[in-house]
Amino acid sequence: MNLDRIIAVRNTKTIYRDSSKCYKVFNKDYSKADVLNEALNQARVEQTGLAIPKILEATMIDGKWAIVSEFIEGKTLATLMEENPDKHDEYLELFVNLQLEMHSKTCPLLTMLKEKMTRKICMTDLSATVRYDLHTRLNSMPKHTKLCHGDFNPSNIIITNDGTPYILDWSHATQGNASADVARTYLLFCLKGDKETAEKYLNLFCQKSDTARQYVQQWMPIVAASQSVKGNEQEREFLHTWINVVDYE
Repeated sequence: MNLDRIIAVRNTKTIYRDSSKCYKVFNKDYSKADVLNEALNQARVEQTGLAIPKILEATMIDGKWAIVSEFIEGKTLATLMEENPDKHDEYLELFVNLQLEMHSKTCPLLTMLKEKMTRKICMTDLSATVRYDLHTRLNSMPKHTKLCHGDFNPSNIIITNDGTPYILDWSHATQGNASADVARTYLLFCLKGDKETAEKYLNLFCQKSDTARQYVQQWMPIVAASQSVKGNEQEREFLHTWINVVDYE
């Protein structure tokens, strides 16, 4: 094992490549339960037949928990969009088609999206009145069991040299309503300051899936609230504006 080649560094983990393997090494204080849950999520999603890196093992390296998976050679869709602005719309269509394929799958042993969002809303610093409104809205939304990624964005898609798209990072995977997953992706584009792509993405998804834009928008305050638990102060401020952007019914 040679962990000299760093692929990426995040707040809670460092990702290395060693030949055909990818090592995601978490900080020492990172929750053991969360690491093992992420590995289990990914192993369960493998069974759907989607193109994702296969889990090889969960282990400890120098006292830190690590997840070892296949290394997928290629470029992220985010990089390709940046390098080929003339193909932006073409890549966005591929992105939406991939998300629709994912939503066509079920993965019955994953956590229910509604249950996870209920917990997240309880963890926010929002007033009791706003939390009550959010819980009421969440409980009124139709219950689905589609495979949802939870962090579906172009940086989590690798396109191999032969053009095969692989979906990475299943730590937030749940089963639930696809429109909640779409609302999350829309907000991720907005958080990066790319409102134009966010609008194009939402319109394209709604068109291809025959989903009313208003229906996805109903999820925005719920998703924004659940996401506001993490992230920096600037992100929280932005997400709080979305929590209040739709009048509660």
